[in-house]
Amino acid sequence: MALLTEKRYSIILDTLERQRSANLAELCALLGASESTVRRDLAILADNEKLVKVRGGAMALGENFTSFEHNVEEKSNMFVEEKTAIAKYAASLIGDSDFVYIDAGTTTEKMIDFIQSKAVTFVTNAFINAKRLAQRGYKVLILPGEVKPSTEAIVGTEAVMALLNYNFTKCFIGVNGISAKGGFSTPDKNEANVKSMAMKRGREVFILGDHSKFGKISAIKFAELKTAEIITDKAPDKKYFAETTVKEVL
Repeated sequence: MALLTEKRYSIILDTLERQRSANLAELCALLGASESTVRRDLAILADNEKLVKVRGGAMALGENFTSFEHNVEEKSNMFVEEKTAIAKYAASLIGDSDFVYIDAGTTTEKMIDFIQSKAVTFVTNAFINAKRLAQRGYKVLILPGEVKPSTEAIVGTEAVMALLNYNFTKCFIGVNGISAKGGFSTPDKNEANVKSMAMKRGREVFILGDHSKFGKISAIKFAELKTAEIITDKAPDKKYFAETTVKEVL
């Protein structure tokens, strides 16, 4: 039996309160409703300022602290279309003779498939990035330090100190949380230190984050919003445009 409208609204909002975001397929299965019905529900709830409607789903209102972090395998299966579009645009910003820092992360890694310029040198703190860039014929420098298994990033004091030797033309940084109050953040202090130093060494700095990262605050703030341009699929709240440059790619 089909759920009553108010019951559907309640389930949608309860789901968003628990997990902060949900996609259309997930909500359709949860509600036992058609995609057109769920889209209509989301539009009505968004008009009544109960949620933020984004491409392919919805997000909860407000900002939420989170200390949880998915591992690389889990992240690689989340928001694939959005991350691919972000990565493609980010890669288009790289030009010949650039000296580029590419951070560890599933979105930053996707950039490698779309880089067209040839005379580029890269620095990275991710083994997978270094390997794939080298396979494509680029000169690659990898930071020294300790490997963080869950994100496959190289972190620690050695990595931070090594960054002092570089002056990047462009930096591309991954992120866990984007918040007007909490800035750019990530759960791990060691990883945050590497991100922060890389950004300080860059002439142009880009944060790559899909819509699910907005309104989230992780444990460690590594930079203010004003210090970088955000590349995203869709910003769920226009207030971020007042904080820094935001490029929406979908």
